Amino acid sequence: MTHVRRGDRGQATVELALVLPLVAVLLLVLLQVGLVVRDRVLVTHAAREAARAAAVAPHDRSIAAERGAVRASDLTAGNLRVTTSSVDGGDAVEVHVVYRSTTDVPLVGLLVPDVDLAADATMRVEAAPGT
Repeated sequence: MTHVRRGDRGQATVELALVLPLVAVLLLVLLQVGLVVRDRVLVTHAAREAARAAAVAPHDRSIAAERGAVRASDLTAGNLRVTTSSVDGGDAVEVHVVYRSTTDVPLVGLLVPDVDLAADATMRVEAAPGT
């Protein structure tokens, strides 16, 4: 049988009160990391879709790439930068997407700066028959 000494009452409560804030901050950090990883996957997907849109665009490839990147995911359009360039003498288009992932989880957002995520994609330009 376990005997509790008179001076040990409330010890577990005090230990919990000391450790609980650290555990809460750790959980918030894990949540923020998960959100940044999700944004990284979305940026890669946006780069691929932007390259596809630019490759099939008949005229202005940069506008098509930007629209493709915005439509491909639920990334904040204001934090998204899309640049395009021709490669292989114009036979392919390369798209570079940069996204600023905001760290806005409470407490963690104050400690961790926003993260810039980037992805590149290259796709062969599709020409319509007779062009």
